[in-house]
Amino acid sequence: MRARAAAIATGLALLLSGCVGEPMPVPSPSYTPTYVTPPPTTLTPLTGEVVPARSVVGPSLAAKIDNHVDARPQVGLEHADLVFEELVEGGLTRYVAVWQSDVPAEIGPIRSIRPMDPDIISPLGGIVVYSGGQDRFVRAMKATEVYNAIHGQADTADLMYRTAAKISPHNVLVLAPELIARHTDIAPPLQQFAFAPAAASSSAVRDGAPITAIALRFGAPSTPSWAFDSSTGRYLRSQAGAPDLDTVGTQLSADNVIVLRVPVGNDGGVPKTELVGSGEAWVSSGGYSILCAWSKDSRTGLIRLIDGDGDVVRLTPGNSWIELVPLSGSADFS
Repeated sequence: MRARAAAIATGLALLLSGCVGEPMPVPSPSYTPTYVTPPPTTLTPLTGEVVPARSVVGPSLAAKIDNHVDARPQVGLEHADLVFEELVEGGLTRYVAVWQSDVPAEIGPIRSIRPMDPDIISPLGGIVVYSGGQDRFVRAMKATEVYNAIHGQADTADLMYRTAAKISPHNVLVLAPELIARHTDIAPPLQQFAFAPAAASSSAVRDGAPITAIALRFGAPSTPSWAFDSSTGRYLRSQAGAPDLDTVGTQLSADNVIVLRVPVGNDGGVPKTELVGSGEAWVSSGGYSILCAWSKDSRTGLIRLIDGDGDVVRLTPGNSWIELVPLSGSADFS
């Protein structure tokens, strides 16, 4: 054993002595790296969808959209990131629709501002477009941080027109991209709601009950409804007992339907949704609905949605309709 160990030691010494002064071999890689760093991404603030960084950078454009039968089908409504439905005179409803991630060539028909609109639109910043309104309501909207683009003003004369396809006063359309292009100095909106990465991890799907039909009543003439379509994973809208269609005949749809039960006051004969406060809410995503609480602490404050465990409710990425249903109305889920 000792002789063998001595032989091994002698061999190692000879090997090492032979390497003195000779360069060590440089290993060469036997493969070529194929990993490519992915481009940076970001979330769209109003829909929570993943998009390339800096691809959605403009301000939001909110518009007061008519929902009279003579205004239907509305122009560009299917592209809106958010749509708020609110009670107005005579039991009818109108919309505050908001575009940012997908702005169509035209939107409308636009109508006059209402007393609750500053509370709805102020958290977004951006631009609001409408056709006028009672002086006190216009003053209230102008007193916000939002840029007011009003039909009939000099700065909007070439951006709004009356289409011959509809009857007045339900026919004022807006050239939306051109309007936004004149206000690129306005910042994009803040994120308005929390989002899950996908429908399967949204709060409604994770913790809610299976609900596929939503029936709402704002007033006698306004009873919209939503039905979940499992083939698309979206909710399809109906009103007046028929599918609610866009300009090409496709039924309006939403990834999330948020129902807020709200008190409605009276502002000189005009209904006013009281949105600064709190109340009961239902959030529907992916064929499920979860009961939660909503709150909003100021005109510029965001709408907060909290579930029964005190956790923030997370939506499915995509567009949302926010139904501001009066306490005097009804909301049925089945």
